[in-house]
Amino acid sequence: MSTESSYGVRAELNVPVEMRDGTRLATDIYRPADRETGEPIDTPKPALLDRTPYNKRGRLERHGEWYAKRGYVVAIQDCRGRFESEGEYYIFIDEAEDGYDTVEWLADRDYCDGQVGTFGTSYGAWVQSALATQDPPHLEAMFINQGAANGRHATFRHNGAFELRWLCWALTLGGGFAKRALENEDIQQLLANVDVRDVLADSPIRPGQSPLRHIPNYEEWVFDIMTSGSASDELWQSAGINFERYYDELADVPTVYSGAWYDSYTKATCDNFDSLSGRKSADQFLLMGPWTHGWNSYPLPSWNKSYSGEVAFGEKAVRDYQETRLRFFDHYLKGKGTWSDQPTVQYFRMGTGDGRQTGNNQLFHGGEWDAADEWPPSDVEYTTYYAHHDGTLSTDKPSESGGTTSYEFDPKNPVPTIGGNCSSYITYEPREENLLEYPLSERKLFDITGRGGYDQRTREDTFGANEPYGPLEQRDDVLVFRTPPLTDRVEITGPIRVSVYGATDAPDTDFTAKLIDEYPPNQAFPNGFALNLSDTICRARYRGYRDEPDFITPGEVYEFYMEPYPTANVFEPGHRIRLDISSSNFPRFDVNHNTGGPLYGDREYRAATNTVHHNADHPTQIELPVREV
Repeated sequence: MSTESSYGVRAELNVPVEMRDGTRLATDIYRPADRETGEPIDTPKPALLDRTPYNKRGRLERHGEWYAKRGYVVAIQDCRGRFESEGEYYIFIDEAEDGYDTVEWLADRDYCDGQVGTFGTSYGAWVQSALATQDPPHLEAMFINQGAANGRHATFRHNGAFELRWLCWALTLGGGFAKRALENEDIQQLLANVDVRDVLADSPIRPGQSPLRHIPNYEEWVFDIMTSGSASDELWQSAGINFERYYDELADVPTVYSGAWYDSYTKATCDNFDSLSGRKSADQFLLMGPWTHGWNSYPLPSWNKSYSGEVAFGEKAVRDYQETRLRFFDHYLKGKGTWSDQPTVQYFRMGTGDGRQTGNNQLFHGGEWDAADEWPPSDVEYTTYYAHHDGTLSTDKPSESGGTTSYEFDPKNPVPTIGGNCSSYITYEPREENLLEYPLSERKLFDITGRGGYDQRTREDTFGANEPYGPLEQRDDVLVFRTPPLTDRVEITGPIRVSVYGATDAPDTDFTAKLIDEYPPNQAFPNGFALNLSDTICRARYRGYRDEPDFITPGEVYEFYMEPYPTANVFEPGHRIRLDISSSNFPRFDVNHNTGGPLYGDREYRAATNTVHHNADHPTQIELPVREV
């Protein structure tokens, strides 16, 4: 039920908030006001802070008003170097100190009662964790939706590989709204004409020759992230990028970590809760839905959608984001008791649908909400499924003669990404009209990879796909291991672990893993439906989450340990549990050139023969968090 507003709103726009180095950040302040006179009320109220790189006006303005009408002072701030704020922008580096300074500035206002809560999605979640590393004295509660934990492990980079979404973001939502671009119509025109798909196809790009050369500070941080992989690099230890390093110093305040099974921050969200719920005395919560990342409805995430990609979950999946956050803050900042019945862990278990085709031509995967006291739930039992030489996946251990399977990995023909835990793999929709008549703020974005659950088959519009289009499993470089049709339902809830025992004839390569719920054929889907649940990658030189590169010896067998993002799913009887193993997933991750050359920028390519072992000595496997049902 929607709460009623009690106040009018008085807004003070572009208030300059001075940081410790003298830089002034533009901040819009929304205050509860008398409905009749429009004058701000005299009684101090708790403040809510949202810091954003996406322009504090528009939709953000509306949610500032929404909370102010319900008795909160709301501050929405342009991050350093973005839109109306001063300073030079380098992604996330200044957010910790800037956030701390803003929290304390807010708490010192006469209209604030000394309590400050924070909220925000995606980038707005990063900046909350960043300021929390500084433990501001007046920070009292945080609602962190879809944010990071350790940018090097699984956000900017992923087990050694680079998540190309950050290059896409820099070319669109990032660089397109850089101050230099906003102030120069020629740069606007140049960036609006960039088709990110062409940039990805022509990669690697080079400094000084990329479309970002027109905004050099953006080109600098993009190339820093693409070319730097060692943990010793200062970038990866900063308080704005690696929150795991600062867990012990992190502010001890009530916090909600919310996310989604098809979000690009799924692992980080669960990791944050799992680590901090045992370290902090204040209440910590985890809330996970079946949604995708929320950029296309920013600042509201995709909680209001009952589907993700090509799969539908039903109206049970829909949650009211604003009201949920309000209940949390009313409880912890106003003492209303509105969060008293919230479970410590609440998650949506996918997969109890009947597999029919909905009116929107989606597969009805269904699902329902569940609760637990911890993550993963205490009744989870980790069960290992082993890959076998005949392509089966079972709990039986492989024999000594289990053998190997080899395939050729050609980096010039990578496996295409089809949905999954993707965000910001976007480009501007092409227009034939004069682009100067259509500023970037009015341009539509086109999704390159899709986000969410998809049948794992290429189509004509699949980026990077070649004819003949069809199931990814038909590719020679995709190894498929599947259980027989299940006789009983199998429910999984929690983290997933994969060990691929592999070898290569190259000095460096990648291995990938993907967990799939394989539907049997039915009338609506006569070819069945291979529903992706989670995926991951491991770059050989950084295997085992190494801090520094450690190149492999061609021909030797190594364990490539991977952690597909956690999930909650029911595999119904008749379905198969399937594990796909390959060496690329593009453009979700950058492609390894197999040369042992630089992480990014290598112009040499070589095809590699990669071999997966599935025998008693080297048992390739996936460990699933199974719940008894």
